Amino acid sequence: MVKRVMVAVIFIPLLLVAIYGLSPTIPVILPIIVSGLSMIAVHEALWSTSFLKHPRVSGYSIATAGLIPFWSYYSGTLLPILAWMFIYVLVLFCAAMTSHRRIGLEKMGGAFFLAVVIPFFLSSFLRIRLMEQWRALVILPLVIAFISDAFALFAGMAFGKHKLAPELSPKKTVEGAVGGFLGAVVCTVLYGLLLHLVFHYEVNYLLLALYGALGSVVSQLGDLSFSYIKREYGIKDFGNVFPGHGGVLDRFDSVIFCAPLTELLIHCLPAVGG
Repeated sequence: MVKRVMVAVIFIPLLLVAIYGLSPTIPVILPIIVSGLSMIAVHEALWSTSFLKHPRVSGYSIATAGLIPFWSYYSGTLLPILAWMFIYVLVLFCAAMTSHRRIGLEKMGGAFFLAVVIPFFLSSFLRIRLMEQWRALVILPLVIAFISDAFALFAGMAFGKHKLAPELSPKKTVEGAVGGFLGAVVCTVLYGLLLHLVFHYEVNYLLLALYGALGSVVSQLGDLSFSYIKREYGIKDFGNVFPGHGGVLDRFDSVIFCAPLTELLIHCLPAVGG
């Protein structure tokens, strides 16, 4: 627990400095961060699970994960990503055909899925960064996901009695899930209150509560989804990048699901205005 707290105390301020202090003058800093996290996450998913320990295929997949955030931030047009995906699929099949059938369609499909979905979902931060009200909105997925995780942990430790999904994550409880849900809703609304009182944004608190509610649900689903992968392959953590937390996937599993949902909600049901 001490390691978890210390990592949070160090990591979160550094992330805020990168977002609000460096990115306005050095825009490339955020794509670099998201690209780096995506590449590590894909490496963890392929190698920690032993799903695909093939240097060339995993290398192509990691490179794809690293490029997608830059495409999301700087281009977004179809042609560059189409060209790269075409090349990526070609080299995947070439590697499979020369592997003497050690790489099947399941492994190629899994590598492609991870290399595209993880960075594209995490790139929601970059697409939000391009919005007019980005200063208020860009950390919203982190607020929702991390608060939901924290409240679920503490509520589970204090009140947990009924197992939520014992086959996937033995320590998670129904009480913890409810605590995470309520904590995310309340803290998202409080974040809106901060935006209004201190930074003078126009805030729809009911919609922000909806952000927190839906965000907590998908954050916990994200956590359970990656727990499913860990149990499927018999591992405890994906890595050890963050002491006390595990790897990038262990820390950002909930964020990977929460970020794209938040982006969609911002577009469909905007809750913060200038």
